[in-house]
Amino acid sequence: MDRIFLSPPHMSGKEQQYIAEVFESNYIAPLGVFVNRFEEDICRYTGAKYALATNTATAALHLALRVLGIGAGDYVLASSFTFIGSVNAILYQHAHPVFVDSDKSWNLSPVLLKEAIEKAPQKPKALIVTHLYGQMAKMDEIMDICQREGIFVIEDAAESLGASLYGRQSGTFGDIGVYSFNGNKILSTSGGGMLVSDNEAWIEKAKFLSTQAKEDFLHYEHREFGYNYRMSNVLAAIGVAQMEVLPERVKRRREIFALYREHLGRIDEIGFMPEIGGSEGNRWLTTVTFEHTDPTRVIQALEAENIESRPLWKPMHLQPLFKDALRYEDGTSARLFQKGLCLPSGSAMTDESLIRICMIIKGIL
Repeated sequence: MDRIFLSPPHMSGKEQQYIAEVFESNYIAPLGVFVNRFEEDICRYTGAKYALATNTATAALHLALRVLGIGAGDYVLASSFTFIGSVNAILYQHAHPVFVDSDKSWNLSPVLLKEAIEKAPQKPKALIVTHLYGQMAKMDEIMDICQREGIFVIEDAAESLGASLYGRQSGTFGDIGVYSFNGNKILSTSGGGMLVSDNEAWIEKAKFLSTQAKEDFLHYEHREFGYNYRMSNVLAAIGVAQMEVLPERVKRRREIFALYREHLGRIDEIGFMPEIGGSEGNRWLTTVTFEHTDPTRVIQALEAENIESRPLWKPMHLQPLFKDALRYEDGTSARLFQKGLCLPSGSAMTDESLIRICMIIKGIL
């Protein structure tokens, strides 16, 4: 049977039309009208005032740290239960990551965040908080803590475009937000990212740095170093087409989660990632835990039927790269890593395929 992937791209049907317009204009490299349109669409959808399209979300995170003045020797707090792309930019700036564990929401623990701030060798300058698997972190509590302490907040909303808390979109609570359009995201341009903020000066500075920090001269004049971080007009055209169907994609991912819960929720040992009060996640991936069964057995059984699944993220504080990094943890994300699994959640997946997956899991249990 055809392979069922974890989260494959789901095109709207307009992508080729818009790409054709890009080729007709001959503006296939950065920049072009579709880059502008994509940025405007993101602002309109999220409510952010300003946006900057980049070639990756990691580049956007790097720019965020640069414009906030994070540099060598600084301490940056970060969610430990996340993908490494969330924290690599800290190393790019020669800063020190300080990892904060999760609570029962699976996202960053405000209690451990307070402890990290109090016990860090010096006051952290920023926090990168991840909205894991499309589910909102406790941003009201987190923002209250960081604002009182004078700590910048960068939202890693790479997985959570379309998620909201109290009706407000993810990525718009902190000082700066970052989205990802990688191949497996709910909105995919094959690769790319977006930086958003209500601070125009920060976005303008990030734009300057993202285009090799070229000064405003006829010739190439440089007073500081920059990067080649802007998004291609071709990829932006895909993004514009994807934005037109984003609400439908969020709706379908939430339907998929509901179906999984309907078919697997009565099994005592299976747990699902919760949704905090006042929030509506995009359910980018449906994620589960098994109390007694080794998730590897489930992965192997699904793979035998040509179905992709994968473990939950291995926490950053358990990665060999960060063996010497500061961490404030209570074992929550380590347990989730040992017991958890990501299930196929692509918005084009049929109900029949989902039921088949559930039957295989039931067979194992």
